[in-house]
Amino acid sequence: MKVLIADDSPTMRRLLQSTLEEWGYEVVEAQDGEQALDVLCGEDPPTLAILDWVMPQLTGPELCRRIRARKRPTYTYILLLTSKAQRQDLIEGMGAGADDYLVKPFDHPEMEVRLRAGRRIVDLQAELIQMREALREQATRDALTKCWNRSSIFELLTHEIHRACRERKPLGVIMLDLDHFKLVNDTYGHVCGDEVLKQVVNRISSSMRSYDALGRYGGEEFIGVLSGCGEHSLLGNAERMRAAIECSPIACQSGQIRMTASFGAAAGIPPEGLTADQLIRIADESLYRAKREGRNRVAFTSYGEPAA
Repeated sequence: MKVLIADDSPTMRRLLQSTLEEWGYEVVEAQDGEQALDVLCGEDPPTLAILDWVMPQLTGPELCRRIRARKRPTYTYILLLTSKAQRQDLIEGMGAGADDYLVKPFDHPEMEVRLRAGRRIVDLQAELIQMREALREQATRDALTKCWNRSSIFELLTHEIHRACRERKPLGVIMLDLDHFKLVNDTYGHVCGDEVLKQVVNRISSSMRSYDALGRYGGEEFIGVLSGCGEHSLLGNAERMRAAIECSPIACQSGQIRMTASFGAAAGIPPEGLTADQLIRIADESLYRAKREGRNRVAFTSYGEPAA
């Protein structure tokens, strides 16, 4: 675990560095408060910090206030070192955002114990972040394919409709359905069918722009939300997705399976009051037209105000 030492005394920094490295910590040094702030606000910052109270540029308490005011997602456990031993000093330091406090000259075993306590707090906070992210993933992602789930893609689509309407920019929506997917489940089993769905999503995602969104509408149907896409751009994107699915067989335990998909595309500048359900219905009508015309193709419908 990385520890920041911030102290304007080279002698104190060397002493602390030697001690901390013996305890197995990776040490990062700063010789004043501004340098320490840069380290703690940079990429991959130390999660433990030992700050001297009196430093050039920023004092230890001032640095504590700056760090706490930034409300970073990862917590920095701060231990203040000082020669100040009055009760009011302790109150000031802890009130500034420090987690603990050691008076110079400090006892090495006491510092080790206090850092160990800080490490437990940092580790616990990291576990809580992981749990929060796992819960967020469960709430917003489709469990099988890991693309957005139905409620999340509808929420994203609603947001994009409002933005496109406000900015008078086109919004493209794609509904796609895997052709004859029931035959895959009936012939090869649902385990193989699940693998096909996952690989299809991977192929589609790799052919989409990084800021586009793909969600599972249900079963083998998916929704693509493509901001800024008029008719020409949307048809080009949909055709790339279609070709990515068809280009080569999908490998699963039961063999090589060729898949195709039908696409319904809709593009335009959304009118006031258009809902996600209404726009999905427009794209869905295009999808059924693609199926009636022979599947494995893209059918398009314009809605609202055409893009310039």
